[in-house]
Formats: sequence, structure tokens, C-alpha cells
Amino acid sequence: MNVKNSFTLSERSLRLAEKLVEDGQFPSVEKVLEAGIDSLLRDEESSAHDDPLIGMKDEIRRRAELPRDQWVSMDKDNLFDRVRARIDEKYKGK
Repeated sequence: MNVKNSFTLSERSLRLAEKLVEDGQFPSVEKVLEAGIDSLLRDEESSAHDDPLIGMKDEIRRRAELPRDQWVSMDKDNLFDRVRARIDEKYKGK
């Protein structure tokens, strides 16, 4: 299903798209935009599985959404002791 939409392009982007049409690489500016969007979405989808930084970003976001009482506070004096205690508590008996 195709959905009609309108976009505002910078002059530079429009010139580049029109050049691709003039060079015969695409039949229309619309097809240039469609190919570009498809390519970006495909790249994003594949990089989400391959890029460890994407996984780290997702984990940080997940942890940030936890309730505040589940956060580990950043007191400099005993932070690591408290983290170790939480880990020990979580895996106790496993």
C-alpha cells in the first residue's frame, strides 16, 4: 500500500536528488527519496543486531526506565561494595 505524503527538502538535497534523476539512476525524485529511506531503515535494522553499541544503548535505556528504588546510587565511598552485594543477592542459590 502506498501512502501519499509531502516533504520539505533543503535546496542541496533537492539538487542531489534531481542530479540522480538526470543521470538516469532513478525515474523520479520520489523514487530517490524512497530508496534512501529504505536503505537507512535496512541499515538500522541490520546494525541493531550486529553492533554491540546498539545493544549497550538499549540496555542503558532499559535500566534508566527502572523504578528509582532499583537504581544503584553513585556514592563514591562504597559503590562497588553495594554493587557486589546486589549481584551476590541476585545470584544467591543459583
